[in-house]
Amino acid sequence: MSFTSLPLTTTDIKKLQDTAFQVRRDIVRMVHGCQSGHPGGSLGCADLLVVLYGAVMRHKAASFDMNGQEEDLFFLSNGHVSAVWYSVLARNGYFPVPELATFRKIGARLQGHPATKEHLEGIRIASGSLGQGLSVAIGAALAKKLNNDAQWVYCLMGDGELQEGQVWEATMFAGGKNVHKLIAFVDANGQQIDGSTNDVLPLGDIASKWAAFGWNTLAVNGHDINEIYTTILHAQDLATTTNKPVIIIMKTEMGKGVDFMMGSHHWHGVAPNDSQLAAALAQLPETLGDY
Repeated sequence: MSFTSLPLTTTDIKKLQDTAFQVRRDIVRMVHGCQSGHPGGSLGCADLLVVLYGAVMRHKAASFDMNGQEEDLFFLSNGHVSAVWYSVLARNGYFPVPELATFRKIGARLQGHPATKEHLEGIRIASGSLGQGLSVAIGAALAKKLNNDAQWVYCLMGDGELQEGQVWEATMFAGGKNVHKLIAFVDANGQQIDGSTNDVLPLGDIASKWAAFGWNTLAVNGHDINEIYTTILHAQDLATTTNKPVIIIMKTEMGKGVDFMMGSHHWHGVAPNDSQLAAALAQLPETLGDY
């Protein structure tokens, strides 16, 4: 589904917000159910993925194929936040919502990091080895150019992931080769598994670094549905008029929506216990029905 670059109505925004609430419920329930996973970043990225799949991207859940010709493509580079992607895919019809209950279970298609051998609809690459997703997205964008396919390629990375050298090799290539059908996002929550990004390895002025490699740079509040939507449309215009890729630095809060998880690197990769799950669900209204 796509709103075809039209402004979001109040009804549109409410629908997307309701979906984001349900996705956050899915995330905490999924991670609790297997007592394993990464709730913090997943909760922080829920609004972006809900907007992409529910309001921006041209995609075909009912007829998914690996080529994705004449479709917009999304690549999750920080694959450890798979819970949010699985929820959004299921809520957009890629596979049955009840399958979310199999998250991280032995033999399930919903592995801890997205993988392709399980033939899960919506997944085109295995991800989770950080630093690789942008390279794949660039390849997909170049393939679309060769095929005269005008659709967009999107990629999400974590801010801690930018400490990987391959990210900057890919950034240099895309800027130098004007890979302009590419829009990338950085989940700038300032946290990673061992602490804050400033403590582990300071990232400096991210926007200036990307600009130096020839990218258009934008910033967005990663929890404002309408701002995310309008910023992506602006990014499309910028990419088209400048013939350059766009990076959107998305300010988010780890654990968004659950007060005791918010802003703490502790929840990068820790599952809630029974009482914590109940406390989390009490803060997240059930809007679309639990699986």
